[in-house]
Amino acid sequence: MNWQLVEHNSIFSKLRNWVLSWFQWTPMSLSALRTAEKKILSCLKTAYRGWYVDIGPAVGASDKIWTISLNEDSPKTPILLLHGLGAGVALWCLNLDHIAASRPVYAIDLLGFGRSSRPKFSSDPLEAEGQLVKSVEEWRKEMQLEKMVVLGHSMGGFLAASYAIKYPDRVSHLILADPWGFPECPKEYKSNVPTLYRVIGSVLTRMNPLWAVRFAGPFGQSLIEKVRPDIMKKFSSVLDDKDGQSIISQYIFQCNAQTPTGESAFHAMMVGFGWAKHPMVHRIHELRADVPMTLVYGSRSWVDNTNSHIIKEKRPNSFVNVQIISGAGHHVYADKSDVFNNHVERACQMADDPSIMLSKAALEEKESTESQPSKEPSEKKDD
Repeated sequence: MNWQLVEHNSIFSKLRNWVLSWFQWTPMSLSALRTAEKKILSCLKTAYRGWYVDIGPAVGASDKIWTISLNEDSPKTPILLLHGLGAGVALWCLNLDHIAASRPVYAIDLLGFGRSSRPKFSSDPLEAEGQLVKSVEEWRKEMQLEKMVVLGHSMGGFLAASYAIKYPDRVSHLILADPWGFPECPKEYKSNVPTLYRVIGSVLTRMNPLWAVRFAGPFGQSLIEKVRPDIMKKFSSVLDDKDGQSIISQYIFQCNAQTPTGESAFHAMMVGFGWAKHPMVHRIHELRADVPMTLVYGSRSWVDNTNSHIIKEKRPNSFVNVQIISGAGHHVYADKSDVFNNHVERACQMADDPSIMLSKAALEEKESTESQPSKEPSEKKDD
């Protein structure tokens, strides 16, 4: 009788899973995510390889980080790329060829995002931040990289800064691209908001930032295309047809249709709609003085770049190079990829040979033809 009961339960379980699969609202597919990534990266001229790096029980029982690499045999200083919220390795497609022309390049899907493992993170903001930083360090150990340039965009910039503070011996140059989480939430933010909006905002901020994409279910990709058509246009130079550009929205949707554990970690670290509970500007002085920094902002971004002077003040004896790319928005790496790539390459050259590091004044003078003042009142802010 026992075997009959086991067989009955097995059949029932299979039937239940089959029925649930038909009624699954959000059409998440790891296979679709993999296919979309491959289609996007097919535009690369440089050969790349992708694989999972097993980092062990960093946060979950057995975590794995999806990694792509280019030009691994180069003797130059390697660079690690950390993406922003809701993104993944494929969105660096406009930068990989240029950067990999002279050095090893590694890009990872942060733990809890993209194709990497999705363990449950702490709900405590500092602990969640520490878990994400630890996962990057465990990845570095597995890759046996002694020292590297670390480039982070938006949320990835926040984590890159946190990583550099904790592991300065491993960072030869820190590059922050329109980093999130640096300024403090203004005190007048809530007082100036009407009561109705404040109530609505209170409800929405209890949800993960990208909840609407999953709530839309099978219409999630269409939602991305309607709300953010500019995202697809940013990649039109390499994905020039309609099907090619729609693969970007499919990739973003599939990255975020899965269980949002990394997004939940970000939600734990944020306050309001755009600030960190523990702003990096209050901690950046903890970064060791001999770790050079390059900050690259978009002039039309919603990210406040005025904090850059505070960073310089808090690191008076350190190399801090601030560049603002005219006409670029928050996705500065894609909006003006050529200019952005040049800034990244110059920072990497300093990592290769610190003796060629230019003085701040000389470097700013050299870059003045490509950069504009941060205040552009006539231009609309972009995100």
